[in-house]
Amino acid sequence: MAYKDIQHFMKALERKKQLKHIQTEVNPILEITEIADRMVKRKGPALLFENVKGSPYPLLINAFGSYERMSMALGAQTLDAIGEDIKDLIDFSNYMKLPDQIKSIPRLARLLAVFPIKIKKAPCQEVVEEPDLNKLPILKCWPDDGGRFITLPLVFTKDPETGQQNVGMYRMQVYDHKTTGMHWHLHKDGREIYDKYRKIGGKMPITVVIGCDPATVYAATAPLPKMIDEIMFAGYLRKRPVPLVKSITNNIYIPANSEFVLEGYVDTEELRVEGPFGDHTGYYSEKDIYPVFHITKMTRKQNPVFMATIVGKPPMEDCYMGKATERLFLPLLKMIAPEIVDINFPLEGVFHNCVIVSIKKKYPAHAKKIMNTLWGSGQMMYTKMIIVVDASVNPHDVSTVAWKVFNNIDAKRDVVISEGPLDALDHASPMHLIGHRLGIDATKKWASEGYEREWPDDIVMSQSIKKKVSQRWKEYGF
Repeated sequence: MAYKDIQHFMKALERKKQLKHIQTEVNPILEITEIADRMVKRKGPALLFENVKGSPYPLLINAFGSYERMSMALGAQTLDAIGEDIKDLIDFSNYMKLPDQIKSIPRLARLLAVFPIKIKKAPCQEVVEEPDLNKLPILKCWPDDGGRFITLPLVFTKDPETGQQNVGMYRMQVYDHKTTGMHWHLHKDGREIYDKYRKIGGKMPITVVIGCDPATVYAATAPLPKMIDEIMFAGYLRKRPVPLVKSITNNIYIPANSEFVLEGYVDTEELRVEGPFGDHTGYYSEKDIYPVFHITKMTRKQNPVFMATIVGKPPMEDCYMGKATERLFLPLLKMIAPEIVDINFPLEGVFHNCVIVSIKKKYPAHAKKIMNTLWGSGQMMYTKMIIVVDASVNPHDVSTVAWKVFNNIDAKRDVVISEGPLDALDHASPMHLIGHRLGIDATKKWASEGYEREWPDDIVMSQSIKKKVSQRWKEYGF
């Protein structure tokens, strides 16, 4: 199902009893965080705070904070169903024979939805006003945060060389009523575009959206290759084109059904201290120097809803967005490495710290090949720990994975330490942005890998006895 905007999605949540309205006045300074943190960890519903102290606007949080809501947001029954759609789309065997080609017509027709449409008049520009961030219900999430942060912004920029637009999600610390930080990490696409503007000099135009249809919100977080436009990806997920409208003060197009829009610029000569911030690692990220965003115009719907999220010790709402990435991008990983059976990014690994991968092992040191393949694949270069298990092991069964790791490895033979880039938020490495990653080969070892003993079989009861006990279970008095 394609949701027109976030309020359309909220109505769907209402029907599923997945949205709770809170009419009591609440403070955006810390109080909302504590409420939302308790709710997400109890697997509770999305929350709509209708009476936020100091703001006339309601605040929506935890909209994607469960597997069910994340699947709903992307218009599917399950996240795996979307992964299967992508798998079928990129499987060339589906197009080899005429009957298959005919069956694929609906699948290919869906690609027409990826192309956005441009419109002249949009809901997000119903009200045009001078910027005043003090009116918005912007959160201070944790006690030692450097201030209030916009936590779910879609930051639209345009490459000055190619003209291609980019949208990413980067937190924005509020400095005053019309100025924020712009938290561009070194490895992010937004930072690369910013560096191009620095060579040119002057001002870099930016438009920031807060709240729009859920597929577009997710697309802003997705680790897409540079040649794939996030808005086109959102159109694919929605099965319907994203309507765009030109910003009022710059030549950047944004989703027409957005709730709030902040238009402005970054002066490429200006930097300012940003942070600290209680981050998705569960720790505070450090203060650092980042560009400054100046807001020159604010537009909005007549009756908008402000979207926010909180991050911290997992599980949090962003963990479920990460799980969507895990399932959607598995088919693309299998294109690079077909021997991969499945992957699991445990919630405790907060995206970059751990991945468990099962493989169809075919040759000696195959697990080590997979480690290096993953470390060489886009943002997976940040992965601090890769655990490789045999195809018979379910990587989502963490207890069994732990059993295999604890029993199957010889430290000298099966542990790999690789030096390379790390996420900017990593605090454990003695150096910033670079450190050491760990690979663990927990697969069964072969003679060709130097294992000269006989590898023991797993202890498994015979099927006949299991069947007999199942049949007599009630006789035992259970």
